[in-house]
Amino acid sequence: MNALVWISAVSLAAWLWLLLGQGFFWRTDVRLPPRRDPGPGAWPPVCVVVPARDEAAVLPASLPSLLAQDYPGRAEVFLVDDGSTDGTGRLARELSLGVGGLPLTVSSPGEPPPGWTGKLWAVRHGIELARAREPEYLLLTDADIAHAPDSLRELVAAARTGGFDAVSLMARLRVASLWERLVVPAFVYFFAQLYPFRRIGRRGSRTAAAAGGCVLLRAETAGRARIPEAIRQAVIDDVALARTVKGGGGHIWLGLADRVDSVRPYPRLGDLWRMVARSAYAQLRHSPLVLLGTVAGLALVYLVPPVALIAGAVAGSVGCAVLGGLAWLVMAGTYLPMLRYYRQPPWLAPLLPFTAGLYLLMTVDSAVRHHRGRGAAWKGRTYARPEAVPEEG
Repeated sequence: MNALVWISAVSLAAWLWLLLGQGFFWRTDVRLPPRRDPGPGAWPPVCVVVPARDEAAVLPASLPSLLAQDYPGRAEVFLVDDGSTDGTGRLARELSLGVGGLPLTVSSPGEPPPGWTGKLWAVRHGIELARAREPEYLLLTDADIAHAPDSLRELVAAARTGGFDAVSLMARLRVASLWERLVVPAFVYFFAQLYPFRRIGRRGSRTAAAAGGCVLLRAETAGRARIPEAIRQAVIDDVALARTVKGGGGHIWLGLADRVDSVRPYPRLGDLWRMVARSAYAQLRHSPLVLLGTVAGLALVYLVPPVALIAGAVAGSVGCAVLGGLAWLVMAGTYLPMLRYYRQPPWLAPLLPFTAGLYLLMTVDSAVRHHRGRGAAWKGRTYARPEAVPEEG
């Protein structure tokens, strides 16, 4: 019990540091920064690039929102059909004919060559097509993301006002089923804990991240940073993109979205499990030592508080129970803003240790899949650990 008291004290200290010293990651007020419209005739040309692989189920809810963008300047949409077998490309053309709006080009690059992920190969193809239109900005957005009519206008205005090379919005993910309620808000909470949004937008900060579902990128910056060639093997491509841009001196920004939503459902635990497990070990750089440290850290920070509270209450150790209870209280308190952002009830906050335990198991499973040769599997493709490949000329 004495050992558990000391471990509980360390856990509480960790939570106090997270509360005050980790960029106030738990706050959800990082939204699009102040912006002003360029004025009539001054809106820059933009090309929207949408990589899509077997997205026929979600495309009717997402693509029309892009085509219907109320953008005062010249804009065009390029949907890149990445080897779909469900008629994604054909459906995109039909939706364009029925909805109208922005011009749509549907193209397919064929299978990716060795050393490329399918998504980034599709993005490369889309950017190459877009360059012929000489855009000032590229909007890279996933096929499951629905945009409000003024989304493109707001992104461009924010980028120009703040002088940002990349502006990214963390789309609001769907939360409908029981498992989505338990897992999805925690996913964004954990992401913000790793990459505090306030630090990302600060000049001179080394913290860099983006949300791949919605990234407005200056075309000149993309060319200078060799996007996506420089990150062609990246499974977690959004973070790799942000690091590449920021590492080259670019100014980036990431925040929570108000009117950009993911329409992809994850109704069952298995769906969410696969989403996390496919890239969790890649996030840890495929390192067994980093995996061991991550598991120990998750256990110390998220699992020790409820265990200490319950064990202390049963054993009559007031110190253990108090320390565990305080750590659990701080944990739940920092989770409440994210639950409010997702319009979820506050009673889910004390269940965060359970959700963290699920993420711990998903992370371990991700490592097991990798060592069994399944790597990061997504829509019929499996990506093993990136290896050195020759530089392209």
